[in-house]
Amino acid sequence: MRSRYSAFVIENEAFLLNSWHSTTKPSTVEFDPQTKWLGLKIISTDMGQETDQKGWVKFIARYKIGGKAHRLEEHSYFTRESEHWRYVSAENLDTPQSSNK
Repeated sequence: MRSRYSAFVIENEAFLLNSWHSTTKPSTVEFDPQTKWLGLKIISTDMGQETDQKGWVKFIARYKIGGKAHRLEEHSYFTRESEHWRYVSAENLDTPQSSNK
């Protein structure tokens, strides 16, 4: 999860696409040039250990657009494909909130 967040920060489309599961991978990743990522906080994990084939990560990512602070809260699902962890999907846990911080 941290590596995917970092890839979003530096807009590394190749890494993101490579870390996406083949059944849900988009053809491209669009980045918003006005988004300034501020930080990632992992809230919880479930499974995802060396012997597991699947796992979940609940996180909050903070960002600003046009000076306005926002947060993205998700519960992401990962599974192993070709012996590597791949992002499959996420449940968006956001409540429509933002602040002027």
